[in-house]
Amino acid sequence: MTDPQQNSTLTLNNGVTVPVLGFGVFQSPAEETAAAVETALRTGYRHIDTAAAYFNERQVGEGLRRSGVDRSEVFIETKVWVTDYGYDETLHAFEKSTRKLGVDQLDLLLLHQPVPERFDATVAAYNALEKLYEEGRVRAIGVSNFMPHHLAELVERTSVVPAVNQVELHPYFTQPDVQKANAEHGVLTQAWSPIGGITFYWDKDGAGRSTLQDPTVRAIAQAHGRTPAQVLLRWHIQQGRNAIPKSTNPARIAENFDVFGFQLSSAELAALDALDTGVRGGPDPNVTSPERFKVVIPED
Repeated sequence: MTDPQQNSTLTLNNGVTVPVLGFGVFQSPAEETAAAVETALRTGYRHIDTAAAYFNERQVGEGLRRSGVDRSEVFIETKVWVTDYGYDETLHAFEKSTRKLGVDQLDLLLLHQPVPERFDATVAAYNALEKLYEEGRVRAIGVSNFMPHHLAELVERTSVVPAVNQVELHPYFTQPDVQKANAEHGVLTQAWSPIGGITFYWDKDGAGRSTLQDPTVRAIAQAHGRTPAQVLLRWHIQQGRNAIPKSTNPARIAENFDVFGFQLSSAELAALDALDTGVRGGPDPNVTSPERFKVVIPED
């Protein structure tokens, strides 16, 4: 029997709906991406998240076409990289992305990250997103990796409140201040590295640890007859976040989608929240590495 929650969606601040669970392709090799996207869509995912800087937009489009799922049924999201910030540059970035994806319209277009020392260019890039939104070429616009002060300044200087802010978020790094700021602005929190697998944490003795090996996570998983990854995705869904797990392994792709047939208790949700270390695993959005500006997004 199909769990009706599989078809559940979240409503963005402009009324557009997005599936509660997405499929990510960050760090997915281009040669594996098309097959992974095809598998994900055949499994039941209807939300695909990519980015210009992942260099696999073309393969995402190929996977969509190979899946046989109609374009109108799939929520497609991508991101503009920092080297394409600026009004005209960002309008052109949209053209590059849609050409590679093989679509005319995007469901969600994000700025990949803030550039604190070039925030005027960041705002100009967002102004271009507003133009694309106004013209109906994108159905919703947003940001990624924006901290509360970045978001506050952007909202102050622009007209359209972002629909989404995609940030690193998993039990070891819950970013409550970011979640609070997003909620106050009516911005949906979207989690990258929702299982914590893209990041890795080190204990004082130098031993590595992962959320998937955490005793609390494993105990909750055992209690429900589920895997740790399924418990972590369920944690996001029940707290109203949009989660974007990634994998190129067909079994893991299916496992990550099978998260709708059980419910975590309020005590279990609180126990997972309590695992927060306050330690970021990914890049700090307040620090811009010069290396990022050496990344050029090709035309094709």
